[in-house]
Amino acid sequence: MKYDKVELTAIGYELAPVVVTSEELESRLAPMLRNLHIADGQLEHLTGIVERRWWAPGTPVSQGAIAAAKKAIAASGVPVEEIGSLIYAGVCRELYEPATACRVADGIGVESSTAVYDIGNACIGVLNGMIDIANRIQLGQIRAGMVVSCESAREINDVMIERMLQMEDMKLFTLALATLTGGSGAVAVLLTDGSFDNNEGHRFLGGTMRVAPQHHELCRWGIENCDGVYRPFMATDSVALLKHGTTLIKETWGSLLSEMNWTNDDVDRVISHQIGSGHQNSILNATGVDREKDFTTYEYLGNIGTVSLPVTAALASERGVLKRGEHVGFLGIGSGLNCIMLGLEW
Repeated sequence: MKYDKVELTAIGYELAPVVVTSEELESRLAPMLRNLHIADGQLEHLTGIVERRWWAPGTPVSQGAIAAAKKAIAASGVPVEEIGSLIYAGVCRELYEPATACRVADGIGVESSTAVYDIGNACIGVLNGMIDIANRIQLGQIRAGMVVSCESAREINDVMIERMLQMEDMKLFTLALATLTGGSGAVAVLLTDGSFDNNEGHRFLGGTMRVAPQHHELCRWGIENCDGVYRPFMATDSVALLKHGTTLIKETWGSLLSEMNWTNDDVDRVISHQIGSGHQNSILNATGVDREKDFTTYEYLGNIGTVSLPVTAALASERGVLKRGEHVGFLGIGSGLNCIMLGLEW
């Protein structure tokens, strides 16, 4: 897919206020770790994550999404009445219905003609939303659209920690390791046709996607029935996920280079989904991208699901890591397995 009428105009974000260190999580798991003979500091050693952030207990995800959306609108100068599509793309939602996007839309005051809906695709939901809005802009249906998301890791971590303390099982610890990387935050990505009074936009050139749905069982987050009691669960086969994910990343990267008519040398920077050090290494090895072209936030934000990639891009831009005119790749992968990679000119 290619675009010549779309720009990324603004990214607004909201970081959760409660800092939770890997050391703190290990202290909560101390009895299990001790009985399984797992040394101190292994959580940080295995993931590269020093700390992550969580919302205060009971914080609705719409609250973070609304805050991020208002920041994106303020930064862009785009009137809210010009937003023709508002998509909520987080894994975490408030209800089965209505769409969480409806509460966000009410919170920022969109027009009655705005298309308002949720989409979901694990950790690449925001990238899917960007493509959806870019298609609408390219077709001339709307001038501007926004994707919002808010993820909350506190609740599933509390459930999993309680379960690990009860079972004290090495297999469960292995399956729950990815859960312990989870952070919280919110983001809003505003795309336009470039016709507004804002010279800070970045050209959205296009992208590509590849899937490997035969591996859909490798990472699951949902509700399970345990003797008549329904409770949240999350289980990730990290080893298999890394193996098959790396294969999919390599295939999608080749497709992106072909679609953009780039070589590796043409790519100035990459921003990828943030999971941990092992995932970062696998992406760089699969794509052949030099390490100095990468920018990471997982060390201090953890894995914020759909929020991770766009927040990392926003922070990289604020710190001057992303420079005007550079070719930038957004590299997203999520359970399913699904992979989306986008090309931008910053």
